[in-house]
Amino acid sequence: MADEQFHCLVDDEPVSLEGSLQLAELDAGLRNRIKRDYPQSKPTDYICGHHLLKYRLEHVDALINADMKQTKKINQKLTKALQSDDYDIIDVNDSLSESLTFGQKVSDDVARFGGSWGFIFAFMFVLIGWMIVNGLHLFGINFDNYPFILLNLVLSCVAAIQAPIIMMSQNRSADRDRMMAENDYHVNLKSEHELRLLHAKVDHLAQNQVPHTMEIARFQLEILGEIRQELAELRAHDAGSSDSAKRRESPHENMDNS
Repeated sequence: MADEQFHCLVDDEPVSLEGSLQLAELDAGLRNRIKRDYPQSKPTDYICGHHLLKYRLEHVDALINADMKQTKKINQKLTKALQSDDYDIIDVNDSLSESLTFGQKVSDDVARFGGSWGFIFAFMFVLIGWMIVNGLHLFGINFDNYPFILLNLVLSCVAAIQAPIIMMSQNRSADRDRMMAENDYHVNLKSEHELRLLHAKVDHLAQNQVPHTMEIARFQLEILGEIRQELAELRAHDAGSSDSAKRRESPHENMDNS
């Protein structure tokens, strides 16, 4: 087994067992990349460290390029979604103000005044004043005796006129609520689209980029380990050469001394 000779499958050069790896020892992605260039290769074949380093660098570049391409694609979709005008969002106040007619303005003012404390106090003042003047015959005025039938008629007329005016204002409020609900729907739809893209980006980071980064880090550690091993071998070889040179020089020195 010690005399068995191993050859690199790339250039068929002899390699040592320490300076080479079997294809079966490599990860699937790197092994498939090598088999793509050398379809006849088998899992028991060996590849030297020099050519393995080349394939590792190519594999790292492929991982980085794939991540960049996918990230760019997601960023383009996200930018397009942010700049999209497909969602019809309007300013409700401006839209209603532009379409406001004179009758609608009057109805809003009547509804606003009819729902205020000022209207209640003014109406109470008119009612009490009406009843006091006609009940006590102040200033000789007596146009509506008790039980104030004319006052009831006036109140009925006011209620009959005020009710539809207030309903007109309520219809406008309903239109406002409907338009605001449509705006909320469009905003939620756009937010949902953007969140889906952001989730896709986060999923891409978690499922692809982080594992690829760990794989690249593992390749770097393996390469550093191989470089350290080669440096140790070179140092050992230099030390052996120095010892041999010293041993060769020692007989010459002894002969000179004799």
